[in-house]
Amino acid sequence: MFLRRVLSLAVLLAAVSSCSRFGAVYPARPPSTAGDPVVDPTPSRVVVHVSVTSEALRRALDQAVPRRGDGSFELKGERHYDWERGDFTVGFSQGRIVIDARVRARVATPLVGHLEFPLDLHMVAEPVVNTEYAVRLQSTEVKVTSTDRRLAVADSLAGVYATLNDQIQAKVKAFSYDLKPLVGEAYARVAKPVSFAVGDATACVELGVLGVEAGPLVIADGLEKDIALVVAPRVTMPCGTTEKAASSSVANAEAAPPLPPLANVATIMPGPFTVTVPISARYDELTHAMSATFTDGKFFFSTEYPDLYLEKPEIYESQGQLVLKLHMQGPVRKFGINTDLDGDLYLTGKPTVVDNELRIPDLEPTIETRNLLLSLKAMADSDKIRDQARAALRLDISERLVPIREKLSSDLTFGNDSGCFKGFVDKVEITGIHPHASYLRVYVTVTGRAAASAPCTK
Repeated sequence: MFLRRVLSLAVLLAAVSSCSRFGAVYPARPPSTAGDPVVDPTPSRVVVHVSVTSEALRRALDQAVPRRGDGSFELKGERHYDWERGDFTVGFSQGRIVIDARVRARVATPLVGHLEFPLDLHMVAEPVVNTEYAVRLQSTEVKVTSTDRRLAVADSLAGVYATLNDQIQAKVKAFSYDLKPLVGEAYARVAKPVSFAVGDATACVELGVLGVEAGPLVIADGLEKDIALVVAPRVTMPCGTTEKAASSSVANAEAAPPLPPLANVATIMPGPFTVTVPISARYDELTHAMSATFTDGKFFFSTEYPDLYLEKPEIYESQGQLVLKLHMQGPVRKFGINTDLDGDLYLTGKPTVVDNELRIPDLEPTIETRNLLLSLKAMADSDKIRDQARAALRLDISERLVPIREKLSSDLTFGNDSGCFKGFVDKVEITGIHPHASYLRVYVTVTGRAAASAPCTK
């Protein structure tokens, strides 16, 4: 044992005496690039199932169509009439909305004075949602009839029907049920970037709404329609220019662009939606995460040379692999040897994600570093350095996913006078990781659901 140590120290002495600073042979560092990490998101759709109940439509129609009206007709001079309707009933048949109401009409006659007649108002129309997020009624048909024979046989009173038809039809054609307040608030919440803290760093999440699409209208006991917010989501760490945009948006809520026109499309995939979110992080964040595991910035790894330590970790990419650079420094004082080591070690490996945690399981010293450690009688310590580096480079991405989850759930759950909006996140999954020259990009797939109802439902 003593002889082995003497020989080892002799090798160490020979290495040190040649140069107290050992030269570094390391994987080439790519040229530095300026600017923020490139996120390059793929457009996705946040699908919202919007329901407008028949009761909501009935109330809107009740407010839009007047309850009273009057007019005149010719019968041995100009005769006056007025009418008053009751509450609407709303139903649906063959893809159309059916509206009925009872109307009480009073007609001034030349012989018997004012006569009251019961009228039946029957309307059929096709509901559509236009580019301005308004439910409109097209191809309207309005019919006013009466079972009262006094009115039916009085041909001269037929003008009452026509005039009443025209009055009601004009109001129905002008009817509009506005979905913009409900969809617009959801859009404003999604469009505004949000900054959040990740340790000492600051990150930004932005869904980046590109447009709004709508699928075909479904008629059940009300109107149902799938509306999709086309988004290009991203998370950047650090924020960079995105952080400035976030701060501006927080300070001025009206900084978000206006709600884009609704684009009616042939189909939208219903049910839960899937959004792929790229997360871009600079390597200095990984470096910071590793430095936090050192004690006062130093890692003492050797029991044989207890004053020898590693410090100043640096991480970068080279040929598709991550390179970990560590600075080795400290005195070697043993068996009469008194010298200082001062140089760099390099370890390389390919990043992967396991259970939402970034790891480099194949991290190993480079050939030059391994030979150097062998020459320093530190092979056992080489494994320790490697294992400690692997553990220190584990980066839990779950905390980065929390703002995305909140953005698609809590931020998208609200109610106003127009209705209620609810968002749910069911699953968050890491689907890819790719090292680039100056940053690391991780792809996160979020599966969720969203629904809106007017009026609010439990």
